[in-house]
Amino acid sequence: MPAVDKTAKRTVLTVAAAALLPALCAVPASAATATATGPKPSASSDSPKTAGPAKTARSQIGGARLGRTGTQVQLGPGAPVLPKDLSGESWIVADAESGDVLASHDAHRRLAPASTLKMLLADTLLPKFPAAETHKVLPSDLAGMGEGSSLVGIKENLTYTVHDLWLGVFLRSGNDAVHVLAAMNKGVPKTVRDMQAHADDLQALDTHVVSPDGYDAPGQVSSAYDLTLFARSGLQKKDFRAYCSTATAQFPGMEKKGKKRETFGIQNTNRLLTGADGVTQYKGIAGVKNGNTTHAGATYTAVAERDGHVLLVTVMKPRSTESQAVYKEAARLLDWGFASEGKVTPVGELVAPGSSAAGQPGGTAKGGGTAQDGKGGDRATANGKSSAPAAASEKGGSSGMGTALAISAGALLLLAAAVFLVNRRWPLPGLARRSPRR
Repeated sequence: MPAVDKTAKRTVLTVAAAALLPALCAVPASAATATATGPKPSASSDSPKTAGPAKTARSQIGGARLGRTGTQVQLGPGAPVLPKDLSGESWIVADAESGDVLASHDAHRRLAPASTLKMLLADTLLPKFPAAETHKVLPSDLAGMGEGSSLVGIKENLTYTVHDLWLGVFLRSGNDAVHVLAAMNKGVPKTVRDMQAHADDLQALDTHVVSPDGYDAPGQVSSAYDLTLFARSGLQKKDFRAYCSTATAQFPGMEKKGKKRETFGIQNTNRLLTGADGVTQYKGIAGVKNGNTTHAGATYTAVAERDGHVLLVTVMKPRSTESQAVYKEAARLLDWGFASEGKVTPVGELVAPGSSAAGQPGGTAKGGGTAQDGKGGDRATANGKSSAPAAASEKGGSSGMGTALAISAGALLLLAAAVFLVNRRWPLPGLARRSPRR
């Protein structure tokens, strides 16, 4: 089947939406409100008991094909074939701006996320604390970290800025920095609840949060699809873009009376960003986050730009014995995605947050399929066509929901939604794009 002509598609859908205006005007305003097809349980009621792939029916959020097992791709004339050396148990390639999913493999398979879950932490907490705010670390702030946790080197009874803490999270994947930020947010349990609520709003319904740092924990799961949603939402925030694209920084060390505070250098563990450990720095790379634990294996989400096209790729748990396989497979998928621009028919899409999809804060997503909770009910409705919000304000950031459509009349609401679905681009302003080192 030939690739879809996006311009023609927009034109046809816009004309069709305009043609429906007379009929829509007769629809009562109350009929324009989308409702869920079933009750939505609490954040943890439908989560698996143990970490790993869920035993329940897979979600169809973003399209039915994304809920299928195996590789999903629809090549058009001139499209390159997918790379042969892909071993990830789950992966996805998506257009970061339009939300089109170009190809996937078990996109909704629930797996342990490792530190890629820190993208959700950042997307949830970044708007809450100004970068210049300071916090003196208490011994209790560092309690409860898992054995063998990655650390940036935070010490109790020393003071750090929020900016310092986020550098520790993004560059060194520091669980100590995560726990201090959670303490500032009134504790780990509240932070977990906040993260779960934000994941639910983003329609990341494969995700169950147990620990804010992504450390292996019973029942803690996500998916390549959901991790890509977290990255896409986070990249609407200026601070998120800055932190995830920072390769090296100076971090505060010990304090000695009468002397300037010591600092030490830290480097980002994202190998495609830094070009380290036998991995070549990727042309156009701009973040996002990597992770690795005993149970999860290696996980990674990357964003890169070439010739005006921005792609997101997530790879989870490669089975290959190739050194640094998660980065090399992500790079191959990015190469394929850029080479496939305009030559493939999307197999699904990254949905908009539920609240913005309904056109009002706290609303319900319209249309599409449903994600089963494994107990006979629908967890929440999926958004069949993503109505991605505009880019966030550079000043205040965004929760990822964007600006709601402020249209009161039912007929106009439906018409505006139809046009919005046609023009559903979600810009990613100011990406810190990088070129390979000379």
